[in-house]
Amino acid sequence: MVVCLIYKIYTILIEAGVPESIYGVSNMYLIVTNNQLCLGKYGAQIKMEYLEEGSYLDVLLKVRDYLHLGWKLETHPMTGSLKPNQTPYKSIMISNNPLDQEEFYSQEITISNGIAACRKFQSIRKTPDWPEHLLEDFRIVDLSLIEGAIQRIL
Repeated sequence: MVVCLIYKIYTILIEAGVPESIYGVSNMYLIVTNNQLCLGKYGAQIKMEYLEEGSYLDVLLKVRDYLHLGWKLETHPMTGSLKPNQTPYKSIMISNNPLDQEEFYSQEITISNGIAACRKFQSIRKTPDWPEHLLEDFRIVDLSLIEGAIQRIL
């Protein structure tokens, strides 16, 4: 209900010709991540929300919150072949680029499915407490999955 209301207000503002700068839209990109490598490599070039103690699920939930505020997925929340209970790291790019109602609902389904999948895999088996050398490998894999999208906007 709240999501629909937010979307309707956003749509009314756009249709009324209200300048985007007034309500905070100016084609901004944001990466929500819990991966310190992503923050270290691109934090000075693109806005980041770094969830230092956040889990894979925390990243998905934060992205869902942004979608409810009218933000748009720029990368799929379930990229890569690693399951959510195998890697502790996730980076997702979003933007405040306008989206129509159909795209909004499609993205809401995408993030909800990602959250459900993450919860399902975590209920089957929690993410192991990996040694540091493997955590570094997982950070590198996550970074490589988001780099194409980052390079596209830089």
